[in-house]
Amino acid sequence: MHLDLNLLSALDALLEEGSVAAAAERLHVTAPAMSRSLGRIRRTTGDQILVRTGRTMTPTPYAIAVRQQVHGLLQEVRGVLAPCRELDLTTLERTFTLRWHDSLVALAGPTLLRAVREQAPGVRLRFIAESSIDTPGLRRGEVDLEANASRPATPDIRAEKVTEARHVVVARPGHPLTHGETVTAARYAAAEHITVSRRGRLENTLDEALAQLGLTRHVVASAPTEAAAFTFVRDGDFLATVPASAARSAAADLGLTVFPLPLELPPAAVFLSWHQRYDTDRAHLWLRDLARTALADAG
Repeated sequence: MHLDLNLLSALDALLEEGSVAAAAERLHVTAPAMSRSLGRIRRTTGDQILVRTGRTMTPTPYAIAVRQQVHGLLQEVRGVLAPCRELDLTTLERTFTLRWHDSLVALAGPTLLRAVREQAPGVRLRFIAESSIDTPGLRRGEVDLEANASRPATPDIRAEKVTEARHVVVARPGHPLTHGETVTAARYAAAEHITVSRRGRLENTLDEALAQLGLTRHVVASAPTEAAAFTFVRDGDFLATVPASAARSAAADLGLTVFPLPLELPPAAVFLSWHQRYDTDRAHLWLRDLARTALADAG
């Protein structure tokens, strides 16, 4: 079976634009030529792709299901056929999707966006929230860059440690541990704690470190983000143990007290991850460099 790669470009444009005329304009071809391409795509796939609904065209369920896959395949083909094309940031128009931990968005997001706007005003960034379950967004081409504490285990996902942060303890001013006796690991464990977990976990590596000392901390709740945990801490005698970079906002914005963690705990690593299909993509390389710098500075 002979496959025309031009049909892939036509299909991508049709799915993105939802209109034969708009797709034709995007690819600089005539509307009749695009109509003929749509006819060939329909015969090849056995699906209508776009159907008329009143004055508009509506994608079929099949078209919706393959939209991201088609776009990803087209990007890979372009990367193979034009790997050495020079990147002109002043004319680059592209939208990047970034799934970052919320504290990293708050700390490094503004720096990254500022650098992007200065260098490539046609580029847009979509920061999306982390999911409570593992998602294959990088593999499916739905996410361009991830940044969090997890190192991906699959071989097709690249991961680079860009920074790390030591842990500190956040409490409200006037909390019993913020004055008086030295804060020991035992006094720390006996206090009431809020954990931070988007999956709602009540235990983490901190509890393993305490267990080695024969201690168990008193966890009363979990919060999905550091920002949410800080609101609990502000209004009660609770402790939140977070990376030092995340604690800066708590101290500055909420007037909370920050003090050292009274036990040894490995620093929290931050990994920047992407799919291998973007290894040589010049625009992606440029964005990775900016993201790497922004995250390292925040850490």
